[in-house]
Amino acid sequence: MKTLDLFQDLFRHMEWADAAVWRAVLSSSAAANDERIKNWLHHIHMVQHAFINVWREQPHSANAGSELALAELPEWGGQFHQLAAGYLQTLSEEDLDSPMVMPWAKYLTKHLGRDPDGTTKGETILQVAEHSTYHRGQVNARLRELGSEPPLVDYIAWIWFGKPAVDWGEATLGSRASSSQLN
Repeated sequence: MKTLDLFQDLFRHMEWADAAVWRAVLSSSAAANDERIKNWLHHIHMVQHAFINVWREQPHSANAGSELALAELPEWGGQFHQLAAGYLQTLSEEDLDSPMVMPWAKYLTKHLGRDPDGTTKGETILQVAEHSTYHRGQVNARLRELGSEPPLVDYIAWIWFGKPAVDWGEATLGSRASSSQLN
């Protein structure tokens, strides 16, 4: 499997998993009113949007999406997935090795105790999938704490289920096609 094919699969999985978590959150009144869950979900989509904007050489903001209510966040998250699916289609395997300087990397110097090493475009693409997985895990743990059953969103489960298309269900207003419908 080529790296770009794997990334496209990871991003299709990420959208499927994001949508499943959103459906679970919005079907639970306790979760839908939980500030920690809202903050994690906002953070997931804010980071996704920050990276797609940097890849596409578009402006980005650390406060992006902060004005959105919980019910508006899934649509915003879905917009990222649509943009990302289109963006990945424009890349070649060689593009993945190109250097990628993240504008916020210099702010990590104090936290890391040194300047961060350089990254490639491919490494940042993988970072988005990994980062989203990490925070979806936090949301799922919180769903369980609040008495809900979190969805099974492991990558291997997605494969075992036959790589199903995304189902945003009631999480969005249905005003856009999912990225998996675009591929």
